[in-house]
Amino acid sequence: MKSRLIISMLAIFAVTFGLAILGPPQTLAAEITLSYANFPPAPTFPCVQMERWKTEVEKRTNGKIKVNTFPGGTLLDAKGMMDGVIAGTADIGNLSMAYQPGRFIVTNATSLPLGIPNAKVGSMVLWDLWEKYQPEEFAGVKVLAMFTTAPTNIMSKVAVRSLDDLKGLDLRASGGAAQILGAWGANPVGMPMPATVEALQKGVVKGLYSSLEVMKDFKFAESCKFVTMTDTVIYPFAVVMNQAKWDGLPDDVKKVIDDLRVEQSGWTGDYMDDHVKTAMEWAVKDQGVEVITLSPAEKAAWDAKLEPLTNKWIADAKAKGLPAEQIVSDIKALIQKYTK
Repeated sequence: MKSRLIISMLAIFAVTFGLAILGPPQTLAAEITLSYANFPPAPTFPCVQMERWKTEVEKRTNGKIKVNTFPGGTLLDAKGMMDGVIAGTADIGNLSMAYQPGRFIVTNATSLPLGIPNAKVGSMVLWDLWEKYQPEEFAGVKVLAMFTTAPTNIMSKVAVRSLDDLKGLDLRASGGAAQILGAWGANPVGMPMPATVEALQKGVVKGLYSSLEVMKDFKFAESCKFVTMTDTVIYPFAVVMNQAKWDGLPDDVKKVIDDLRVEQSGWTGDYMDDHVKTAMEWAVKDQGVEVITLSPAEKAAWDAKLEPLTNKWIADAKAKGLPAEQIVSDIKALIQKYTK
């Protein structure tokens, strides 16, 4: 009788103070930890969207998911991102598809000079294009978001006001943007964006061809005092998850992540467009950057040199068995849809 009384008192004490004295330890549901790799520095827009995704997923799963983020190439570098995620080095990775144009042919078609006006439109066009064609290079991963930069422009140490100024000029670019520079007569130099900082300092390049948020994110405005507005093409990005890691997630977590995919893509486009505006205001006001606008006649001359690029992409893609004309037609139709 006395032993029963002692056990009862201990049980009441355990319940009152949250202690598991009687029986086996009672544990809460295990927290799931995901690693998320990114290649540029933390202040850049791909990493800002990564941190926003982390916050939303942790909040919407009520803490069931914890995301550890690794910016700045600390877990995977730019060119190794896709294969690193497939291998499981990181559970999630953010990649720039422009760094591997021969691998991501369909999605890199958004890098053609087809008139994408801003990052929001570009991001939604890219998402719809991926969703329709489901390119085989994504077969080994779960796609969590697709987004693009704002249109590309020339940032340089010397003023570029005409095609003559551009001839032979060493400028950093990659993917479709590099082909555009080549068509204009410049000398495109391929390298990841983080490497461009040192390349500018050493004089390896005289500038770069990219979206303008990097003027502030990478402090390029400190060395590139001229911006020539071309508003030509975008760079496409993807966020992917290791397929086995995805398959092992609980259904309620999968639903949260699935529901976030289109929202995250659109959010990133909006953030990018706003960020470009802020970065250029800072570059002009605080760094004395001159913005050069081409005359209508000069812009028409630049645009005319780009027409063969789309034709070549169509021919090359068709040779690989892809419905190239339809892909280009779809991109143009999607641009109109989201611009409206």
